[in-house]
Amino acid sequence: MPRFLCATLMLLMSMTATAKSIVVLGDSISAGYGIEVSEGWVALLQQKLDATGGDYVVHNTSISGDTTAGGLARLDQALTYKPTVVIVELGANDGLRGLPPVEIKRNLAEIIQRAQQADAKVLLLSMKIPPNYGKRYVDLFYAIYPQLATELRLPYVPFIMEDVALSKDMMQLDGLHPNAKGQPVIADKVWQQLLPLLK
Repeated sequence: MPRFLCATLMLLMSMTATAKSIVVLGDSISAGYGIEVSEGWVALLQQKLDATGGDYVVHNTSISGDTTAGGLARLDQALTYKPTVVIVELGANDGLRGLPPVEIKRNLAEIIQRAQQADAKVLLLSMKIPPNYGKRYVDLFYAIYPQLATELRLPYVPFIMEDVALSKDMMQLDGLHPNAKGQPVIADKVWQQLLPLLK
């Protein structure tokens, strides 16, 4: 093996070994459903981190269609990255299935607490569901996120698609998932809350 190639591989291995990890535990909104993964907000977040000269690697463990129960079931695997920060973006699929808000909150609370016990800081991303589920259910669902932020003392991002969901130009035809144009808006919202956690 040529010396320069060997040296390059050793350098890359060293960078990987010393890099700090950020784990994204989410559903289709974070998995990049319907778009190229490289266009998704998680990939854009990695670009922002790289631009700062920081030594962070984002591990996207998101799965389309996942629920809070699914995220909880695979949390141990995600924590093997020994993350400095865990970004949790789950709950929308639970809401679309009409699951009890108390159950959704309980699952999210366990995810957060177990991540914190693993010495990771947690950033919670809020989601909303369509109004046709009824005002009472919608209000109970959305209240989960600020309640958890207060009770477990962690930062959260209010509805991450606030400036995207009502813009046809930023949404896919299904009306549920942001397209490539909407991804930078989401990335910026997450970045504003993530940056203080890295200092």
